[in-house]
Amino acid sequence: QVQLVESGGGLVQAGGSLRLSCAASGRTYISDVLGWFRQAPGKEREFVAAIEWIGGNTYYTDSVKGRFTISKDNAKRTLYLQMNSLRPEDTAVYYCAANPGGNRVTFHRAYNYWGQGTQVTVSS
Repeated sequence: QVQLVESGGGLVQAGGSLRLSCAASGRTYISDVLGWFRQAPGKEREFVAAIEWIGGNTYYTDSVKGRFTISKDNAKRTLYLQMNSLRPEDTAVYYCAANPGGNRVTFHRAYNYWGQGTQVTVSS
């Protein structure tokens, strides 16, 4: 089992920045891939970014490339999402998730473990 707890959400003006954190606990080996998803009201859960826990390769959805950066601290077992140049359309609940098999990294059903989510609101 893997437990994931997100933090760092909040209210920010357009153009501002936030840094989300996701603390992982549970079994020794967390996962092949950890990722961030988001879900806005009335919309489906959307892939944002993912990172390979060992190799460090990263993946981003097009709308956040150049603005968001996913990173990790293996020693602290923590995942991060640095979000810059935030836009109102980035407003959503952001979820951290673990993908044990490391496959289909952009597909939410490939992720077995999820955090409770943290709200990000960007005002115009």
